[in-house]
Amino acid sequence: MAKFKPYNYDQLVMIPISLQDQLEQGTLEYTINELVENHIDLSVFESRYQNDETGATAFNPKVLLKVILFAYSRGMISSRQIERACAENIIFMALSCGYKPDHSTIAHFVSSTQKEIESIFSNILLVCAELDLLGGTHFSLDGVKLPSNAAKEWSGTFKELEKKRDKLRARLQHVLAEHIQTDSLPGQERERRQKQEKRLQHQVDRLNRFLQEEKPKFGKGGKEIQSNVTDNETTKMPTSHGVIQGYNAQALVDAKHQVIVHAEAFSSQDHENLAPVIAGAKKNMQAIGKEENYFEGKQFTADSNYHSYPSLTLCKAEGLDAYIPDIQFRKRDERFAEQDRFKDGIHPRQQQPSKTRKFNAVDFTFDESKQTYLCPQGNDLICSARNQRNRYRLYDIYHARQEDCAHCPLKTQCLRKPDTPFRYLSIRVDDQRPNLIDEMKTKIDSPQGKQIYARRLGIVEPVFANIRVQKRLDRFTLRTKAKVDVQWRFFALVHNIGKIHNYGLLH
Repeated sequence: MAKFKPYNYDQLVMIPISLQDQLEQGTLEYTINELVENHIDLSVFESRYQNDETGATAFNPKVLLKVILFAYSRGMISSRQIERACAENIIFMALSCGYKPDHSTIAHFVSSTQKEIESIFSNILLVCAELDLLGGTHFSLDGVKLPSNAAKEWSGTFKELEKKRDKLRARLQHVLAEHIQTDSLPGQERERRQKQEKRLQHQVDRLNRFLQEEKPKFGKGGKEIQSNVTDNETTKMPTSHGVIQGYNAQALVDAKHQVIVHAEAFSSQDHENLAPVIAGAKKNMQAIGKEENYFEGKQFTADSNYHSYPSLTLCKAEGLDAYIPDIQFRKRDERFAEQDRFKDGIHPRQQQPSKTRKFNAVDFTFDESKQTYLCPQGNDLICSARNQRNRYRLYDIYHARQEDCAHCPLKTQCLRKPDTPFRYLSIRVDDQRPNLIDEMKTKIDSPQGKQIYARRLGIVEPVFANIRVQKRLDRFTLRTKAKVDVQWRFFALVHNIGKIHNYGLLH
């Protein structure tokens, strides 16, 4: 008969554990512990607490900060996951000194750190500067669009949301009527219908409350844009994986060791975020003792999403040596001459024949004697307005006669839309003033510009790869811009601490 070792679950086992020994030198948890204990000033949290004489003792902010930073470095965002780790994982136990903060305490600490996060971020940035991890010569800016804790289904204009509410209300009335007729149903089915009624009633009340308390949002053109019932500060954003309801997380990165010098989340497009990011970065650098004009003369790269006249104007005012290409810059680059050759995986010989080319300005000839333009059919286009400003350039506007276009055989090739009554031309006027857009095109197209801009990809993109893939931040779990901004900055902190751990001297 086989023999087995005896076992008894009633026995007691004493396992002596030194928490300090679990934080071994050379590990990330040791670096986090060292930074929080000796390099971050957490006195900014003192004003939070009013328990000097009465009230229960609170968790030390150092303990909570260590636990959250280490959890984020391991891709753990859920406060319930972090709570469980503090009870089961020996590293978390060591960082928390055996305390087991509950998930509500952890969640509240993260979401309520809007004021303190700037000071913490500056402290870590100062350590990076002291360890010579900042190059201070080249900075790259980019953003990543991440889903928020809000559903697209609860987005719409106020008119669309009112229509949705009315549909839900009608559905609720229908369910109530069915419930009255089916009181004899088994208990389980009746309970299911009651839950359905409560859910529908909650959705109707939620929409009613939102429509009463909030106001419609309008875009720059004065047209109403969609609001969101769950988190009205989010916005719909197009990405390579489809449209998301979320935030645009920005990061300005130093080129030397990819340290983030400023991080902030927005609900706007990239070109609108350049000014606040530069302002935030200047504030951070001044906080660690750098001069006010620290970024003056420094190289600055950003992709074509940031290309706009206001952005270039700001860069010039700040003295930045900026390289921000327009969306057509690759078409002017001979290295990308055949970039469309295998577009969508289809060889040109297999592609369908292209549509008939529309006429553009080069197809119209100028008649010096009459000071008019002649269309391909030979009809005159007369100047109707001069020196009209469109964004950052001046144009002369020429119009054709409606009767000439009405029966023209080339109408479909000339007019942009079938219902357009006549053709017009916008002819650019050279106003003899330096144009920032043209200057940037010349700068980007130069051999030096191409070389400098090419660095952007290797500076800022790996930062987002680290945060999204290694730290597993695939969506924000908090709501409202202020709270999402804190969560994004915590991940930026974790990224910078990783740089200190890899290149610093704390271990």
